[in-house]
Amino acid sequence: MAGKISMGARREVVSAVTERYRSAKRAEKGRILDELCATTGWHRKHAVRALRRRETVGPGEVEATRKRRRRYGATIKDALTALWEASDRVCGKRLKVMIPTLLPALEQHGRLQLSQSDRDRVLAISAATIDRLLVDVKIAASGGRRRRAGFYSAIRREVPIRTFNDWNSPVPGFCEVDMVAHGGTSVAGSFIQTLTMVDVATGWTECLPLLTREGSLVVEAINRAQSLFPWLLRGVDFDNDSAFMNDVVVPWCREQKLEVTRSRAYKKNDQAFVEQKNGAVVRRLMGYGRFDGVDTARVMGRLYAAARLYVNFFQPSFKLKEKRREGAKVIKRYHLPSTPYERALAHPKVTAAVKKRLRDQYRSLDPVALLSEIRATQDELGNRVDRRPGQARGPQPAYTSTASATAATFAKTLGRTASVGEPRTVAPVGPIKPGCACRPSSTGMLL
Repeated sequence: MAGKISMGARREVVSAVTERYRSAKRAEKGRILDELCATTGWHRKHAVRALRRRETVGPGEVEATRKRRRRYGATIKDALTALWEASDRVCGKRLKVMIPTLLPALEQHGRLQLSQSDRDRVLAISAATIDRLLVDVKIAASGGRRRRAGFYSAIRREVPIRTFNDWNSPVPGFCEVDMVAHGGTSVAGSFIQTLTMVDVATGWTECLPLLTREGSLVVEAINRAQSLFPWLLRGVDFDNDSAFMNDVVVPWCREQKLEVTRSRAYKKNDQAFVEQKNGAVVRRLMGYGRFDGVDTARVMGRLYAAARLYVNFFQPSFKLKEKRREGAKVIKRYHLPSTPYERALAHPKVTAAVKKRLRDQYRSLDPVALLSEIRATQDELGNRVDRRPGQARGPQPAYTSTASATAATFAKTLGRTASVGEPRTVAPVGPIKPGCACRPSSTGMLL
């Protein structure tokens, strides 16, 4: 019966018993509530609230919403705005603590004058009310842009953390993902980013240029990398960058059945594999100059297309075998240097079909031709690099190689044209950090 009664019938019942409820004694009120709950199916507390309303609503009438009396007017808001500006625009929780000392200082120097009642209200106001009253003021101060407070933090909290020690020898397909910024000495404006993906089991590395740091471009790059890896992707491990931890990348990865994890904040060693490749591959190929524009991104795409084959098939790297501590000493043991291609062939979880395809591809590759293509694209990027953002751009050759158009001519120059201090193979467009390619990292792999 209670489940079939309509909303209009409930209003009629409440209107009929309201006056009787208000004039009844305590015991009688209890019986009225029991009857009303049995008739309407309401919870007892909800029935009490309905009967205590000041106005009764007749059949067919719309209940008038009660307007809450405003406690803090324009004067309080103006005072809070002055206090917020004087505090150098801190958040509400910090401003709440500062008001008892900041308000007398402003009053003493004649910068703020309040009546005693308004002064008491300002001192008693809560941090949440401060933030609520200053919402439009903060939007105007930020140029009309409203910040989605806590949005990326909520997504980040729901992604589980994975440290370096949590990998436990995964099968091929689990990758660490990171971005390298090509902004030179400034992060102002828009510039190209490199998305680096490293397979933890084999060290297979894929690099793709992105025009900007945007979630949709990250999705496109991961989708493109899936076609470049010899095997299916199984999981991706990000850092806490908002370009990854957003409502575009994380849901898309889960739709693709990819396990999504993240590293701890400010713990770069949690992503030791990809962090090492950022230096040993990306920085050695691209240097530290500033690159932007669609045409430059296309040249970078050609460079990475040649470098992925050269690095994955011909460049051996170290991989940590064990690490233990004996007193104050940390003893590390490494596997013999191997290429990602060799590790893939030796891995028992890589299928025979994938291994056959890799062997066929390996037999078709010419390392000198790949090296020639790398040098040629590096020369072209050297003319596009802009080391000083804001100044007029022009050709800035950063490398004095005599790379030729043909691999045969280039091969004849190997070992004969190197000058003192000239970097070998890679890094023609920027400085090299000391030690980035001379020893293995503490927990990752190294070229």
